[in-house]
Order: sequence, then structure tokens, then C-alpha cells
Amino acid sequence: MTHDAQETTTESAVPERLFDMFTPASYAEWRAAAEKTLKGVPFEKRLVSKTFENILLQPIYNASDIADLPHLGSLPGFAPFVRDTRILGPVRERWQVAQELPYPTATEVNQAAQADLPRGLTTLNVPLDQATRQGIDPDAAAPAQVGAGGMSLATLDDARRLFDQLDLARIPLLIQTGALSLPVAGLLLAAAAERGLSSDRWQGTLAADPLGNLAAEGSLPASLERCYDLLAEWTRWAMTNAPHLRTIMVSSYVYHNSGASIGQEMGCALATGVAYLRAMQERGLDVNEVAPRMQFACSVGANFFLEVARLRAMRMLWARIVAAFDGNEQAQRIHLHVRTSAWTKTRYDVYNNMLRATGEAMAAVMGGAHSLHISHFDEAWGLPDEFSRRIARNLHIILQEECNFFRLIDPPGGSWAVEKLTDEIAAQAWAFFQEIERHGGMAAALAAGMPQEAIAATRNERFAAIAQRRDVIIGINMYPNLDEKRPEFRQIDHLQLHAARAADLRHSRDNRSDEACRTALSNLATQRSVAAVLAAVRAGATLGELSCTLTAADTPAPQVTPLPTHRAAEQFEQLRDAADAYTARTGRRPAVFLANIGPLAQHKARSDFATGFFQAGGFAVINNDGFASVEEAANAALAADADIVTICSTDDTYPAVVPALTHAIKTQRPTTTVILAGYPTDLIDTYRAAGIDEFIHLRANCYDILARLQRLKGVAA
Repeated sequence: MTHDAQETTTESAVPERLFDMFTPASYAEWRAAAEKTLKGVPFEKRLVSKTFENILLQPIYNASDIADLPHLGSLPGFAPFVRDTRILGPVRERWQVAQELPYPTATEVNQAAQADLPRGLTTLNVPLDQATRQGIDPDAAAPAQVGAGGMSLATLDDARRLFDQLDLARIPLLIQTGALSLPVAGLLLAAAAERGLSSDRWQGTLAADPLGNLAAEGSLPASLERCYDLLAEWTRWAMTNAPHLRTIMVSSYVYHNSGASIGQEMGCALATGVAYLRAMQERGLDVNEVAPRMQFACSVGANFFLEVARLRAMRMLWARIVAAFDGNEQAQRIHLHVRTSAWTKTRYDVYNNMLRATGEAMAAVMGGAHSLHISHFDEAWGLPDEFSRRIARNLHIILQEECNFFRLIDPPGGSWAVEKLTDEIAAQAWAFFQEIERHGGMAAALAAGMPQEAIAATRNERFAAIAQRRDVIIGINMYPNLDEKRPEFRQIDHLQLHAARAADLRHSRDNRSDEACRTALSNLATQRSVAAVLAAVRAGATLGELSCTLTAADTPAPQVTPLPTHRAAEQFEQLRDAADAYTARTGRRPAVFLANIGPLAQHKARSDFATGFFQAGGFAVINNDGFASVEEAANAALAADADIVTICSTDDTYPAVVPALTHAIKTQRPTTTVILAGYPTDLIDTYRAAGIDEFIHLRANCYDILARLQRLKGVAA
């Protein structure tokens, strides 16, 4: 055979595609094989999981699942923008590293910014404290409000300290001002102007979110109509004077942190955005002027593919809404800021929060976030230190430079699973949005308590799943570490801060002309314009004085039931807190003795289960290799001096062991609580009659049982 003939034969023997070597398998064949491995357990029960959005997550998706989806033909940068609002996605414009600097004073925020900007930070993201967001000077606020959630801002001196030595022309802002923008904006604009920065060079977001603040606080500093009037004034001024600044915030953090499903959170955000579009139109602004001025901000949680899909769905739905308002394609492009979830973060085993934040950050990046805050691992405890800031900030850099995510445009695009989930989440969010609209819009729905009730129901479902450990939180309700040595955390001394801020206010007022300030505030009361605000700021007016003047002679402010802030781990953390306090009080940890019956193979599965079960409540577990007799087990249990004894063995062993062992223990120590690991259905009443107080098993409510035991044994009140 010639060389040419050999080469031809070899080439013809190689298949063109790898999959050509295998016989194609249909979904029906795959499912039949999967069901065979389940050995009679229903396919839907074991392999299909239901989310809190009522979406059924399938174990595998195929082309038929997305065959009829209308958005599949879209391209990045083109309506409906499901793949991205930018043609090249993050390739030409990376996501902004917008780490929150949540310190209570302007000096501390400035110091952190100066340290972090040369090390990867690209946006000055400054949360404001509760007093500032409500338009209250710190000396007039309750101490708990000052520094709560962010920086206290009240005077022009505060704004000067915030901007000291910062190159404002090169640093975009991300500041949510509360229900009103003008007081905060006036202070910051005046300070920046002193540093030579004209307003037309401002970048980023300096925006109010009246409905978001109403949902979070339950009230506003003014009527909603007055808030909208001032928001329109700020937006109109920025269109002319600060063309690169977004002025309207739609934040869904409050809904997420109250336990909402993705569909509920998105529905509330859409309804809020629609309310702002309508309000601005009523005040003479066009949708094509307003929509580009809007900044959406949402949290991304733990369910990776759902979270990727939700950002894609949000772009698509907002484009649909703006198009319905006759907005052009430019106006249909949503601007998305994302923060990793506060709901998912824990106070115990805190370094696990780094791992949680990593997964959430990847979902945000793959979903197409324009800017991103990655949670500091100690966020649930208090203020971040330099180390926790560095770890969170460097995660951005790793995702960009080592993982090369900035080179990818909609990386999950075309995935059968992600495309199907994008469509399903969009449907859920749209349905909840329409329900809010049927209630008269977001403000009316909040007044009626409709979103609050729906979110409370979802939150209760979440807590029930966590309590039963169907939803696992590592280090909390599963695999807790009772020997954990927690790092030092810095928390705010609100009383000390309140006193210091009150002194700052006195100094500021002592160094101004009261007559000039009164005159400027009088002019502001009649004009309510940005120019009048700036004049009052330069005359020495404080944030509280500006807010009171802008909201004077107003109709009553709305009152609604606020949405409470929660974290998924908080119930089990309360158990751990109680157990730790008991340990500090008594010198010993509350304990459970395991009465393991038989050889290791006989009791190990249930003794391991019981160990994790009780440790989740902060109980020390006294384990052993097993006992050969009831008498031996009873003697060891009594000698251990534990208030709780748990019997661990097999269902077959229990009839001969449980009554006798329970009797032996309770005869000597009647106050001992005896628990059985397992739930032998046919003998429950028999064992209860024999003295068994509780049963622990896979379907048990772990939290309820542990809380009950803590109260019974004096661990918790």
C-alpha cells in the first residue's frame, strides 16, 4: 500500500464528530435508565425539586424544553436584551468593582476609599445610615439610627471629609440617598464644587428610592407626591447639569432580605420602576429621558442557575415595560447593580461566607451585572476590617483576571437549562408584577399589605425548610463547629457615635451665620430647587434642616407595615447564642448523652445523625462505641450526668431495649429527657408510654425540638 493510500484510509476511518461514535439516546431512554436506578422511588420525588418560585427544577433539560421560547434569537446589545444590554458585554466595559464602604463616619469611609481605590476598587459605593436616609440630623435621631447601615452625613464638613484627596472626576458614585435626593445631593455637590469638580463630570448614581424606603421603614419623611416632585426636580436638573448621573434608584434589597422569592423580588422591582416612570411622566418628563436615569439594584442568592437566569429575565422584562411606555431601544436598556445576598450570610463559621459569596458573585457576573458588591465575610457581624475588604475586593479581580469572565458575553446563553429557567422566572415575576398592578400599583399594594403578606408566606416556607434541614446551611443547621474560634469583629457603639456626631453638629452650627442660613432656608421653602438647596448648603444648612424645609406644608406622609429584615440562619444562630450564654454562665455546655446499643455498625448511622442534630443547637454530644446491655448503657448515662439521653440503634433492636433502658434511667433520675433516634411508626405510642419524650429523625423539625429542649433544660428563657 502506498503512503497516499495509507493516509486516505486513516483519514476516512476517523469520525468527523466524537458523538458519531455513540448511538444517540433519547430523553425517554435516559429517564428509563434513571428510574431503574431509583428502585421504585418516584422520579418526580427524588430527581425533581420545587423552588420557592414554584418552578420545578428538572435533573436534565433538552432542546425540546426551549423550542418555543421567543427570546432565543436575540443577540447581545439588541432588544429584548436578555443576553446583555451591550453588544460586547463586559469585553469593552468590565463590571464596576463597587464594594460598599459601610463605615459610620465620612473620615472612615474616606480612609477606606483611599486604601482600596489603588487596589482594585472602581466605584465609590457609600451606604448611608438610617438617620440620613430619613432626612434626620444625627443629634435629632435616636442613637440606634446613627451609623445604622452606613455613613452619617449631615453637614458640608461631612461631605468635605468624604471627598478629601479623592479624584472625583475618575470615580463613579453609587449612593442611595433615601426617599429624598436633594439634601444629600446638595451637600455632596457643594463639597465637590469646592474641589473644582463641575457637575457635568459627575458619574454613576446619586439616587432616591421613595417606595423602597417606604417598604423598609414603613413611613416616609414626606408625602409620596412631594417625594416625586423633588425626584423630578433632581432628575430634570441632572439632565442638563449632570448628564452622566443616574438619579432614580429601584432597589429590591428590602424584599430579598425579608425572604422573598426571586419572582416576588423581581415583581416588586418592576412595579416600583413602573410607578416611577408614571410619576415622572405626570411631572412632564419623557420616558426616554427618565428610563436611562434609573438604576436597578438587586441581591443575588445561593441558587446558582436561578440567579443567573433572573438577571437575564430582568433585562427582558424591563425592556418590555419601557417599550410599552413607547420608550426607544436606548431607554429599554436596564442598568443593573448587584450585591451578593445578606440573607445567606451567617454569624457562625463565618469563613464559609467567602464560599457563599464566591458562588453568588459568579452568578452575578455570568448574569451580566454592570456593577457588583461582594459581601465581606463578616458582614453579618458588623464593620469589615482591611482583611475582609481585601478578600472580597480581590474576588472581583480573580474573576476578571484569572477566570477571564470579562472576556465572555452571556456565557450561559443557549444552555437549555438556563434559557428555560429564564423564561420560567420571567413568567413568575410578571405574574407577581401584574398582581401588584391589580392592587393599584406599588404604593397602593404596600398600603394594602399585599407584598408583605405574600413575602411573609414565602419566608415562613423558607424557615420551615431550614428548621427541618431540608435546606442545609453548612456550619449552622448541618455540620456545626462547636469548637470554632471566631475572629474579632468591630461593631458600632451607637451611644458614643451619637454623642460625637451631636458635637460635630454643634460645631458646624456655631461656625455659620444663623441669619444667612435662615434666609437661604426661607428661599428654599418657596423654590424647592437644586440651586436653592446649594445656596442653603453654602450658608451652613444641615441635612435635617434641608429635609424639613423641603417637606414643609405637605400633605400627610404614608404609613405602611414595613418589611422586616432577616437572615436564613438566624433561628439556629439564636439557639447557638443561648447555648453559648449558658456555657459562659454555668461553666459547662448543655449536653446530650448517646446511649448507643450494640456494635458500631448497628448504631453508627443514628449516632452520627444525632450528633449533628444536637450540635446544631449548641449541645455537646457525649458519644461512645456502644454498649452490650441495657444495664451497661443506663449506668453510663447516669454517670455522664447529662440531662438528655438519646437511644441510638436499629428499629429491630428497639422493642427489647427502649422500655427497659428508659425505665432504668428515669427511675434513678426522673427529670432526664429520653429521646429515641428514629421514628418506628407502629410503636410510637408504645414507646411514649414507656417514657420516650421525643423522637429525632430525618423528617423532624430540628429547630422546634432543639428550642423546646433548651427551654426545658433552662438553657434559654
